[in-house]
Amino acid sequence: MDDSYIKIITALLPLAAAMVVLEANPYQALIVRGILGAIAVLLYTVLGAPDVALTEGLVGTLLAITLYAVAVRSSLVVRLGVIQDLGNEPILDEFRKIFSKYHLRLELISYQDQDSLQQALIDKDIHLTCIQAEPAQPYETLTRIQRLYEIMEPQLSASITRLTYIKTPPSGEK
Repeated sequence: MDDSYIKIITALLPLAAAMVVLEANPYQALIVRGILGAIAVLLYTVLGAPDVALTEGLVGTLLAITLYAVAVRSSLVVRLGVIQDLGNEPILDEFRKIFSKYHLRLELISYQDQDSLQQALIDKDIHLTCIQAEPAQPYETLTRIQRLYEIMEPQLSASITRLTYIKTPPSGEK
């Protein structure tokens, strides 16, 4: 009996695993992880282990991908605190364009006054603040996360906003 198809299916496993590890987009990595699980299920079935295939398919692939999807969706969010609703301001388009390169979503959080906005930044409820003191002046953007500062600083124009990194006192991680 020719078992070349088993060798081909087996060779697909490390290839799919490498694709999962090397994929930059986390959502596409989830899809490739599903393909990896399907290949494993197929291999287990062909090798005569249907119980292992069923367990891999239901627990190893389906449950893991669902949990990963929830984790990826909730962790790839940049929370921007504002005092008033910015609506369709050009600065929001700039932020979205910058963050989309890193597969980050922008979530706007409105606050009543500047004190509560600053306190939210210190309490680590938000990642950035964006305020405009005067309508003709550029926005003032503060971030407490060094990496966000490094991402945004070379890409933002000084005429649109002044970007500042502030150190927050260490406390419980949020």
